[in-house]
Amino acid sequence: MSQPTSATSATSANVIPSTASAANDGAFAQLTHFGGFDWAQSEHQFVLVDARGQIVLSLRFANDAEGWVLFRQKVAALVPAAFVDGHLGVAIETSCGPAVERLLDMSLKVYPMNPKAAERYRDRKAPAGAKSDELDAWSFADALRTDGHAWRALLAQDPLTAELRLLCRDEIKLIEQRTALINQLRAALCEYYQAALDAFDNWTVEGPWRFVIAFPDPQALAKAGKRKWEKFLHAHKLYRPQTADERLKIFAGAMTFANPNAAVTRAKSLLAVTIARQLCLLESQLDEYRKRIVGLFGDHPDHDCFGSLPGAGPKIAPRLLSELGANRDVFQTAESLQNYAGTSPVTKQSGRSRIVILRRACNKTLRATVHLWADLSRRACVWAEAYYQKKKADGMNHTAALRCLGQRWVKILWKMWQTGTPYNEALHLKNQTRHGSWLIQLLPATPAKT
Repeated sequence: MSQPTSATSATSANVIPSTASAANDGAFAQLTHFGGFDWAQSEHQFVLVDARGQIVLSLRFANDAEGWVLFRQKVAALVPAAFVDGHLGVAIETSCGPAVERLLDMSLKVYPMNPKAAERYRDRKAPAGAKSDELDAWSFADALRTDGHAWRALLAQDPLTAELRLLCRDEIKLIEQRTALINQLRAALCEYYQAALDAFDNWTVEGPWRFVIAFPDPQALAKAGKRKWEKFLHAHKLYRPQTADERLKIFAGAMTFANPNAAVTRAKSLLAVTIARQLCLLESQLDEYRKRIVGLFGDHPDHDCFGSLPGAGPKIAPRLLSELGANRDVFQTAESLQNYAGTSPVTKQSGRSRIVILRRACNKTLRATVHLWADLSRRACVWAEAYYQKKKADGMNHTAALRCLGQRWVKILWKMWQTGTPYNEALHLKNQTRHGSWLIQLLPATPAKT
């Protein structure tokens, strides 16, 4: 049975949604057959229906080379122009993955489905709650036949942006793994090595991990002596005049609060050293990722546009570029990009009831990236900090205020992206003044020229 994708509204690393316009309607009008694809790791279920909704093919095939050849042969026998003239559209409950890539490589029109929508279409076919792979594929195919005119098809992404997107998303996953390992390391040290936790505040850097490897327990630290402590701090660039004396004092008193149970110390010290070595290796690979990302970002045609964003820097700017892609037709309005990024709220209204809630159906990676960017932009942009402080003064918490700031930034980014021009703060403030924005009144007055 297929598994729903976790990023329900995020596009694939290698594909982008095409324009939902008259061109999309024209492409849908060419379809003569409609397929539903229920994917899985080992087997796939495919159901093909014609324009009247009649099932003309139900095929279950293995996810291997022979299985895909069989799929192509069966489909070509029923729809000869499926792989040439685009007469076959395929609905699938994901927007990424090997199955999507293979379908696109066959020149088929692929229509991704939100898992929630897929479940509703399934319920429409089987109100009693029956469920099977064939039922799922049939419900997807018939949904495409009846409602597909309003859906977005997927198009192949350009190779440079596709690779950059994959690298950025994988880097984020590796950073999440690093955070998990750091939490495990701190938990292990808490059991037997309080001095190590007291000596270092920032455990996201390599220095503290090397310290655990060099001095795995309080006994080893006490035995090393002051001279080796100072040598270690200097060798790993951890020696600071304002903190050195305090750290050396903590090292000297490591045994005063050591775990009295030697068995716990021996077991947990081995665990701590193991995790610390994993962190060092992971950090070296993250450095490799960052080099590749910086290189691809520098070669991208939109480098100057995204590189000019205040606060984005070498980490956030490539992520923003990779998630938006290079096709300007994907987001025809700033609002569509704001919805995709999850910065715009969702309004539920019925009669006199009206509720505004957080948008959860969005690109989770882009939403997190915009959140980080909005926070960093406050340090590099005067109006961004003023806008944030105004939202805080209105009663919003930190997260909500950043989301509002992100909503404003995404609108600016969309305009820059459409025109391909770098950010110009003077031009932005001039436009705000022209339109009488309330934000202008919050900015500090510039001193008069003498």
